[in-house]
Amino acid sequence: MSSPSPSANLPKTILVVEDEASLRLVIQITLERLGGWSVLTAASGRDGVSQAQQVHPDAILLDVMMPDMDGLEVLQQLRSQPQTSRIPVILLTAKIMPISREEQTQLGVSGIIAKPFDPLQLSQQVAKFLHW
Repeated sequence: MSSPSPSANLPKTILVVEDEASLRLVIQITLERLGGWSVLTAASGRDGVSQAQQVHPDAILLDVMMPDMDGLEVLQQLRSQPQTSRIPVILLTAKIMPISREEQTQLGVSGIIAKPFDPLQLSQQVAKFLHW
């Protein structure tokens, strides 16, 4: 009888790429405490791409509107590299920038969460989009 792999008992890891520090902290605390996941954070798109390449998280929560490299550029870079191309991505976007289901499919994202969001519902939304 084989024993489960050591990673089977580890929490899933989510990388949060969000330039706004206070929002990044709220998301991190919410996903750790209510979702039970391990959360890494990146304050910029470039840092997010770099961390995704190094860590290979189970999923990425990605802000669309960032100053240095916006979320769609980050997504394009992630999808163009074999080591990050299959990581599920959920976009965080302001309601003023709606993305249709068709665009969501074209982008290859697992879901879209509108800002502002309810922190108490965030981990449930993430779990639903990722089928966790």
